[in-house]
Amino acid sequence: MSQLVETSSYLSSLRERATTKLTDGTRSDLSRASTSEAMAVLFKLASSPSTAGDALALLHELQVHQVEVEMQHEELRCSRVELESDLIRQTTRVERAPAAFLVVDEASVLCEINLAGARLLGAQSHDLLGRPLSSFLSPSSGEQLQKMLTLARSGAVPETRELQLLPQGGVVRKLLCSAGREVPSGRFLLVLLAPPSSS
Repeated sequence: MSQLVETSSYLSSLRERATTKLTDGTRSDLSRASTSEAMAVLFKLASSPSTAGDALALLHELQVHQVEVEMQHEELRCSRVELESDLIRQTTRVERAPAAFLVVDEASVLCEINLAGARLLGAQSHDLLGRPLSSFLSPSSGEQLQKMLTLARSGAVPETRELQLLPQGGVVRKLLCSAGREVPSGRFLLVLLAPPSSS
């Protein structure tokens, strides 16, 4: 038997004996024991010369466990800080992107929109959310959008199509649009771009 297995077996036996002492012979889960109960076990073990060595071994195990927990806590804290930083960075990139990014549901209702998307549709983001994107499009482009969402729902490779916005101030504007499905949410991510102007 290896030294590691012997040590593990000894500590397990020690933990069981300590639990038994703590509960006056009735077994219970040591992980549920409070700090004061654990300290009472240590005190009982340390107060007798025959079990003082056991008390030191148990104290050492508790200290190692505490250091492990503190290290895990620090790793989790660092991971959280890193994830929050990445989320802020990615959100900023999407928000400031020159392309319009929109998230719509099955009925093309706007759920999320970045600044470029709001500018393209000519309103503030908070005024656009909850409104169907198709209400900003010509009827034929609204049908094209629904076909794009149907293709995206089936998992087809996104294709770019031209859509036409309703005229504003007598000006007709066309957009290039691609649609893909957001798997976790079941919604759709649309990317809208003004086509390059022909000169």
